[in-house]
Amino acid sequence: MLTKEFDYELPKELIAQEPVEPRDRSRLMVVRRRDGSLEHRVFNEIVSYFRPGDVLVINNTKVMPARLYGTKVGTGAKIEILLLKPVGPGQFEALVKPGKKVKLGTTIHFGNGELTAKVVDYTSHGGRILDLEYTGALEEVLAKLGTMPLPPYITRRLNDPRRYQTVYGQHWGSAAAPTAGLHFTEGLMEQIKEQGVEIVELLLHVGLGTFRPVEAERVEDHRMHSEYYRLEAPAAERINRARREGARIIAVGTTSVRVLETVAQSSGKVVPQEGWTDIFIYPGYRCKIVDAMITNFHLPQSTLLMLVSAFAGSDLIKKAYREAVASRYRFFSFGDAMLII
Repeated sequence: MLTKEFDYELPKELIAQEPVEPRDRSRLMVVRRRDGSLEHRVFNEIVSYFRPGDVLVINNTKVMPARLYGTKVGTGAKIEILLLKPVGPGQFEALVKPGKKVKLGTTIHFGNGELTAKVVDYTSHGGRILDLEYTGALEEVLAKLGTMPLPPYITRRLNDPRRYQTVYGQHWGSAAAPTAGLHFTEGLMEQIKEQGVEIVELLLHVGLGTFRPVEAERVEDHRMHSEYYRLEAPAAERINRARREGARIIAVGTTSVRVLETVAQSSGKVVPQEGWTDIFIYPGYRCKIVDAMITNFHLPQSTLLMLVSAFAGSDLIKKAYREAVASRYRFFSFGDAMLII
């Protein structure tokens, strides 16, 4: 399967530069797998597609303010780093800019000495392993010194960093937002619960590798970066109970899909566990757990586009994307949403 099969033309002006206000007023395309039909709605109307007994699975990760600007010890050169994920006690994998100035042994200072990073290794993807030294809690240090790591296609400044977080995020650790969840408001979540839908949480800390275009010519040759996930026992039991009772499992975002399919058993059950997943879902894969999913409109040739194509079928997703472009939907992280049922 060729990567170029997942390309499409997107006018630059359709790349959303800022979120819709309020969150739940973005547009919603409803894609029906059974008959291939498409509907155009507003996101807060999504409740009309839920049934009592459905289980809505959300990813409760939070985005780290992981972009930092510092100076190289010895030369004073300006260095930018983006923390990706912890790889050991006090150590993080990171991207650095400019890379040619950040060699093994380089030390970088941030702020007034609240944070120091020393390069102790290289990664196979051109990044660095940093040994961090700081006083107090790292979360507090980053809250003071860091900024939200918005994707490069968003060129406008984000006035409220909370708009790049879901309203239900709890566990700090992602380098990027699980963007399908950005459409939910607290009020909409309550409305969903009142309709008899059970909301179940899992965790996947999102890495940047998820959002990057696939560079391999053949899809099968691509290798995913690993991301930390966790599904706890009470959540697993609620999902398994719903499946026993014939209720639908509706995943919010590709991150929730990837966790559910990582922990899926051949029996159709999920098991509670945590670890690192590099599951790569592309056409030919049959989902074992997920019955419906909520997602955004994704970058060309991305693993996310491949995942939704696996779930809904490549031809139907191509049809939906053509319609989205023609109807002037907003694309990518701050863009509009799709419900695939």
